[in-house]
Amino acid sequence: MNILVIGAGAWGTTLAALVTRAGNTATLFCRHPEVYVSLNESRRHPVSLPGFSLPIEIDVADDLVDALGSNPALIIVAVPTSGVEQVARILADCGYLGVIASATKGIDPETLRTSTQRIIEVTGNRERVAALSGPNLATEIAGGLPAAAVVASTRQQTAQLVQRGLMSPTFRIYTSSDIVGVELAGALKNVMAIGAGIADGLTAGQNAKAAFITRGIAEITRLGMACGADPMTFAGLAGIGDLMATCGSTLSRNHTVGRRLAEGELLRDIIATMTEVAEGVPTTRAAIALGERLGVELPIATQIGNVLFNNVSPQHAIAQLLARDAAPEVRPVDLRGL
Repeated sequence: MNILVIGAGAWGTTLAALVTRAGNTATLFCRHPEVYVSLNESRRHPVSLPGFSLPIEIDVADDLVDALGSNPALIIVAVPTSGVEQVARILADCGYLGVIASATKGIDPETLRTSTQRIIEVTGNRERVAALSGPNLATEIAGGLPAAAVVASTRQQTAQLVQRGLMSPTFRIYTSSDIVGVELAGALKNVMAIGAGIADGLTAGQNAKAAFITRGIAEITRLGMACGADPMTFAGLAGIGDLMATCGSTLSRNHTVGRRLAEGELLRDIIATMTEVAEGVPTTRAAIALGERLGVELPIATQIGNVLFNNVSPQHAIAQLLARDAAPEVRPVDLRGL
């Protein structure tokens, strides 16, 4: 199968390698000239994935329209949330009719749409769009360590095609029909990863971190259910799985943002020194707005937003969460019929 990966960040570059490991043919589109030159000449990424060599059989392209001329059976979109709509419009203008899988984990703060929702709106093609998510730290996977993910689509054949495109002996993929849940889980866990980074930066301890992650998945599930997602999706790879990986790893960009905030750095300085986008920052704003629109209480996301955007100290935000009124522990699945 001929597969085009759009976006040569750490995850997009890793996905291109996964395509070849699955026995398929990969083309990797690079928007930045310096990345294109480096990957072509040295097979090394100039910014991300230290020590990783891009397989020689992967074609690296800097012209998206030309790359589409190879008529790929599958296109994987691995660009920041802010660039998804532009990519979708190019694909629509070129009349692309194959399967499009989004590997982007974010919610647009202006439209409050996920990546697949924006792709579907632009292309008008719901049945051939999928979302890929899971506990997938690019550096580990690029190095050949084992991992798993889930791909979701409203059409089973679409999810299965993506599964065939990427599954290999070290990368296992499951399928799902809950595209809303899989995508929201992948986006919202980035918000929680910022909070986990704050907890680690303040050396709050493992008890506090475990409690935070547990209540975080409950909050994510509440919002997901209000958007029509299956609550059990959030107990899977895209939910708890991804949350455990990103909340517990220093390889996570969002965790790094939280830790540096707790250590006293300003958000603008943190962002200015990062080489790739921490999607949790704009997604926090989107999650709060989405919760307000749907009438869903999001105490954790709200306090993380206060730290990010309202100059509230991490210590005060934690104190506000601990000072909330006493309440029973209601499992998210118990809310299914409400």
